[in-house]
Amino acid sequence: MKILHVDTNHPLLINEFNAMGFQNVEEYKASKSEVEKTIHLYDGLIIRSRFTIDQAFLDKAENLKFIGRLGAGLENIDVEYAEYKGIFLAAAPEGNRNAVGEHTLGLLLALLNNLTKANHEVKSGKWDREGNRGIELDGKTVGIIGYGNTGKAFAKKLRGFDVEVICYDIIGGVSDENARQVGIMELKQKSDIISLHVPQTPETLGMINHEFISSFQKPFWLLNTSRGKCVVTEDLISALKSGKIAGAGLDVLEYEKASFEDLFAQDELPKPFQFLVDSENVILTPHVAGWTVESKEKLAQTIVDKIKSRYY
Repeated sequence: MKILHVDTNHPLLINEFNAMGFQNVEEYKASKSEVEKTIHLYDGLIIRSRFTIDQAFLDKAENLKFIGRLGAGLENIDVEYAEYKGIFLAAAPEGNRNAVGEHTLGLLLALLNNLTKANHEVKSGKWDREGNRGIELDGKTVGIIGYGNTGKAFAKKLRGFDVEVICYDIIGGVSDENARQVGIMELKQKSDIISLHVPQTPETLGMINHEFISSFQKPFWLLNTSRGKCVVTEDLISALKSGKIAGAGLDVLEYEKASFEDLFAQDELPKPFQFLVDSENVILTPHVAGWTVESKEKLAQTIVDKIKSRYY
C-alpha cells in the first residue's frame, strides 16, 4: 500500500511501515489543496492536525483505506462520512494518556502551591512567604469529567494522595479502582477540583459556561487538558473575578487554531486572553500535556499496531 504522511512524527512510524512493505511518501509542506490533487493515489493517510479531513477531501480520496491520526481524538476528521466510505480510522489516545495524566497533576500542584507566582517573584527579587502560602491537595474531592484514557490516567496519578476521586461520563459503568462514577448533581455538589478530559464534540463545545459554573455548590479549581473550545473563556474570566473559580490550569485555549500549531486565528490579541496572562491564579501551557519525548514514540507505535492488526 502507498501511504501519504502530511505531518512529521517519530521515525519508527515510517520504519515500521517500510518493514510491512508499505510505500511511504512524506509531504510535510504541501497545502491541503495540493494534497487533494494527489490523494487519490494513496491507500493510507497519516496526519496529526495540520488540516481538516472533510467530505470534499474524502470524495477525492477514491482509494483511501485508512487514516491514522497521531493524537487522542478524531475531531479534525468527518468521522461519519469517512466511515460511510469504508475508511478505517485509527487515533492514538493510548499513546499520550500517561503524559496528559502527569501534566494535569503538575498543573494542579502548581496552582495549589503558587509555584509559578513564587518562582517569578523570587527571580524578580521579591521574597513573599505569606503571599505564597499553599493549599494542600489532601482532603479534597477531585471531579473528572470524561473518564476515558486521559481521565483514567489522571485518576491513577492521584492514588498517592488522600483525596476522593469521582468521575462523570455520558457512558455508564466506567468506574474503576481509581474513581467512582457519579451523576452530574453529585459532581457539582462535592468537587473542589474539576478536570476536563473530553473530546471536542457538539455536546462538549462551550460546556464550561456561566450556567455550568454557577451551578456548583462551592468554588473550585479548573483544569483543562482536553480541548480549548470546551470552555467559554469570558465566562471563565467572570468566575475567576467573582471567586467562583479559585484558579485555572489551562493547557488548551478557546483561541487556538484548528491545527493546534498556532495560538490565534487572527493576529490581534483577544482581550480575554490578556486577562488570563495577567492572572496570578492562572497557569497556561501551549497544548503540550500529551507532548513528551516518550509519548511521541508511543503515539507512533499505537498507530502502527492498529494498522498492523487491521491489515496483517
